[in-house]
Amino acid sequence: MDTQFYQRGWKEKHFDTKIVVDTTEFQSPTHKVDCFRNRVALEVEWNNKDPFFDRDLNNFRLLFELRAISIGIIVTRCDELQGVFNELRIGTKYGASTTHMGKLLPRIEGGGGGGCPILAIGIKKSLYDENH
Repeated sequence: MDTQFYQRGWKEKHFDTKIVVDTTEFQSPTHKVDCFRNRVALEVEWNNKDPFFDRDLNNFRLLFELRAISIGIIVTRCDELQGVFNELRIGTKYGASTTHMGKLLPRIEGGGGGGCPILAIGIKKSLYDENH
C-alpha cells in the first residue's frame, strides 16, 4: 500500500528531533513515519502486533507537539475482515492480537495521540473483491 502513496509524492520520513535548553541539547528520537507529505503523517498497520499502535500514536503526539505534523492518519483493517481471511484459509496469520480497528479505537479514545488530530481508516469487508 505504501508504494501507491510513494508514487503520488509521499515519502518515508525520519525526523531529527532534539530539545535545546540554553546550550544543552537533548536528543528526542522519534520513529520514522511510513508516508509523509505536507505535514500529514500516515502509518499503515496491517498485520503487526497491536503495541505498534501505541508507538504510532505516541510518535504522532510528539511530532504534533513539535509542530512537525498537523495530523496523523492510521490505515488498518476493520475487525470484520477476519471473516474474509478465514474464508481464504489465511485467518491464522491474522489473529486477535494483531493490528485492527478494535485494537486502535480504544487507544485513540483513551487519548493515545495526545492533542494530535487522528484520522483512523479501516478497510472493510465490503471492499474485498474476490476477482482481483
